[in-house]
Amino acid sequence: MRLTPSLPSPERLGFLLLPRFAMVAFFSAIEPLRIANRISGRALFHWEVVSRDGRPVTASNGMALDADHGLEDAPLTPSLAVCSSFAPDDAIDETLIAWLRERASQGCVLGGMDTGCVVLAAAGLLDDQTVTLHWESLPEFRARFPRVDAVESLYEVTAEGFSCAGGSSAIDMSLDLIRRRHGDDLAERVCDQLLHDQGRRPASRQRDPVWRDPLMPEDPLLTRAIALMEANLDTPLGIGELAAELDLSWRRLERLFVRQLGTSPQRIYMARRLDHAHRLLRETRHSVMEIALACGFGSASSFTRAFRRHHGLTPSELRGRPSAAASTGPFSNHVPSSREPSNRA
Repeated sequence: MRLTPSLPSPERLGFLLLPRFAMVAFFSAIEPLRIANRISGRALFHWEVVSRDGRPVTASNGMALDADHGLEDAPLTPSLAVCSSFAPDDAIDETLIAWLRERASQGCVLGGMDTGCVVLAAAGLLDDQTVTLHWESLPEFRARFPRVDAVESLYEVTAEGFSCAGGSSAIDMSLDLIRRRHGDDLAERVCDQLLHDQGRRPASRQRDPVWRDPLMPEDPLLTRAIALMEANLDTPLGIGELAAELDLSWRRLERLFVRQLGTSPQRIYMARRLDHAHRLLRETRHSVMEIALACGFGSASSFTRAFRRHHGLTPSELRGRPSAAASTGPFSNHVPSSREPSNRA
């Protein structure tokens, strides 16, 4: 997945699987490479699966996948993808950080799939790089690692590294690799085998900017306004600033929201911030103050008042509920089982 080809052929790739990794993202990365090998009639790509101890790793769907190597005996590959999804912080320790830093010092190009960039950023290996990760994790990642340029794209490939948002975006990243190494014809034939849309490029958004809300009117200005809100949950824009970004007057922006949604842009913006706070409270172990700051509140008290008005209970009361107590760690993105299959794999 590195920009420049690695010699000799076949190109060797490593995949480090961390507990609760996203099975769909891993197989989405592997299958295009397997199909390229089959269509070409020769081994263009070869991959090694690595776990901490060489034993099978259980994915977020509960299935276990065998590993070829543990950290101690893993071969040095030209590139290595860190595969994680829920609770990436639970896997981070001094041993893993030292191993990743050693790989980087030996010339291995490192990348992250889904929330894999959390691990790489914690090891100090992503400063001043442009990366992507799953959209649910972006606001918190940006607040936690301000020296990393985190964007909401399907995938990113630079000279320094690579990353993808997880899910089916790993297909696009692998197709990009096939295209760069072996041409458009092979990439298109692989795409046809996968029944995959060939039009998705790195800069394609991971999702509809208005969260695919079927009740949201299809107004381009409204869509852009809400996309700007979602991109600035931790440092909210003033409504005047938001209007200026859209080249609108403050009054016209107000009228747009009242006409289309029956409420003000301020109320919609606040609701987005508080809904994000609700997810963080249920899905992470960050303190109430840390979550308040990540959602654009200057104090825990102002956050608590706004949260109670919107959700009908305080952040601490939500944390005390049994469903919230199942959180699995900072940056876990854990969601109730009824939502997990629809949002994350």
